[in-house]
Amino acid sequence: MRHRSAGRKLGRTSAHRIALLRNLATALLREERIETTLPKAKELRPFAEKIITLAKREGTAAQRVHARRMAARDIHDPLVVKKLFDVIGSRFQTRNGGYTRIVKLGHRPGDNADTALIELVGYEYKAKEKAPKAEKAAAPAAK
Repeated sequence: MRHRSAGRKLGRTSAHRIALLRNLATALLREERIETTLPKAKELRPFAEKIITLAKREGTAAQRVHARRMAARDIHDPLVVKKLFDVIGSRFQTRNGGYTRIVKLGHRPGDNADTALIELVGYEYKAKEKAPKAEKAAAPAAK
């Protein structure tokens, strides 16, 4: 029976699962949009939303420092922590939860796993620009 045992194990030990969630949350906050399997995305959602809620905290300077240190326990990249508190926290200041969105993508060709896209609400997709091709290898040499 699974009474009082919430959460998915994802086929990992406790330490491995926590490391996975920390790495996924760091990638999500850095890129604002990542593609992963559906069960991982569903487990990541509450983990990431609690971290974003920390970034929204207001109060005295000591309370803000404490919130930043609590977020830094799970997000080990200082640049991502800075982005979380400076950009993402202020973006969701008036929103009461629901900071992430999960979009199902279908099945992965290799192992038929359900894949999903998890992104921060308000994320605007910007296609990466391709470098212009050199004109046919600088045009064939004139004879």
